Amino acid sequence: MPLNIDTRYTAQGQDSRVQHLVIHFTAEDMARSLQILTQQEVSAHYLVSDETPPRIYRLVDEGRRAWHAGLSSWRGNTALNASSIGIEIVNLGDVNTPEGKRYTAYPPEQIELVISLVKDIVARHGIRPDRVVGHSDIAPQRKVDPGPLFPWARLGELGLIVWPDAQRVSAAQPAFEAQLPDAAWFQRALAAHGFEVPRHGEWDEATRRVLAAFQMKYRPQRYDGVPDAQSAALLQVLTTPSP
Repeated sequence: MPLNIDTRYTAQGQDSRVQHLVIHFTAEDMARSLQILTQQEVSAHYLVSDETPPRIYRLVDEGRRAWHAGLSSWRGNTALNASSIGIEIVNLGDVNTPEGKRYTAYPPEQIELVISLVKDIVARHGIRPDRVVGHSDIAPQRKVDPGPLFPWARLGELGLIVWPDAQRVSAAQPAFEAQLPDAAWFQRALAAHGFEVPRHGEWDEATRRVLAAFQMKYRPQRYDGVPDAQSAALLQVLTTPSP
């Protein structure tokens, strides 16, 4: 006999179980991406293809946990599979060429579809802009997707992610050109932005990887993990409230 559950009353103190949206690239072609995401112990809620026209495939119901984030952390939250929706984009990622490693461009039609999907998910679940992230944000020591060619600035223009005010960045940069902060400053700022980062005040490989992940998103023209005035200005604006 089924349970007789009374649903007349609804509590005000609630929100969606989905608190984060994580964007990935597959680093594989469409056929291989679909095979991996449906037949192996890795998955995502959505797969956006590179077909013509591109299509959205739902592989995991939003009410269930997909296995896409792995070991992850953002703004003090860990194990993000439990609180996130994952979008995988069919894209070959970084590939070796005669000129060196190059990232694969995203077709405009595919990006438009991804943006529409992000808008829909964010609106339905009330996901905050500071919780729409890339895999490289939540796992900078081991992941680089969705890579420097993903148009984060477009999402920023639409208010879907946190984006720095260009005038404030320009105003802040000269002071950092005169004197660049030390490693401890960068580590505090990167942690305040959301990253899990060492806090020992040294420029070790782990810290440089985190800075590179930040640069890849907000300054994709150069993402070598080397501290500079522009990166410092971007971090300050992103972690300091507007006056």
